[in-house]
Amino acid sequence: MLFKQYFILLASLVATTIAAADCNNAIPKTTPDDAFTNQNNGTVTHNKTGLMWMRCLLGQTWDGSSCIGVGQTYTWQAALQISNGYGFAGYNDWRLPNKNELASIVEQACFSPAINIIAFPNTPASNVWPSSPSAYGSLGAWLVSFYNGQVSLNNKAYSFHVRLVRGGQ
Repeated sequence: MLFKQYFILLASLVATTIAAADCNNAIPKTTPDDAFTNQNNGTVTHNKTGLMWMRCLLGQTWDGSSCIGVGQTYTWQAALQISNGYGFAGYNDWRLPNKNELASIVEQACFSPAINIIAFPNTPASNVWPSSPSAYGSLGAWLVSFYNGQVSLNNKAYSFHVRLVRGGQ
């Protein structure tokens, strides 16, 4: 019985971590709610860049108002492959964003997650692969942390989340 109570408490803490970001209201928002146009099909358009984003990570499902489920993780190579020709919301030209595009949706005033949770509901504070390889060697690629918004290098063999985009480049 104690184990069951512990599990329920742990599950509620995880859900709370995913559902709410910790934001500093003294810092101007870099991606306020009006920075995005809701397309009412599981996508939003970032008004500044014109890029259309999937609101959910791959592996999550858009239920009409939120992202449900848990995002899947992929190695960098698998992320590139799955994004090629991916179909969603009537479009077949989804792709992995480059590191600058992905970093453009980081909310600098928030962490855990560092993203606008109205535009991208139920986003975990985790790493997401962009398409950008490292110039420092063939084993590395860039990634964006939606825990704190940092852009850094990591090994392509590790598995992280994927969020797809269309347009631009």
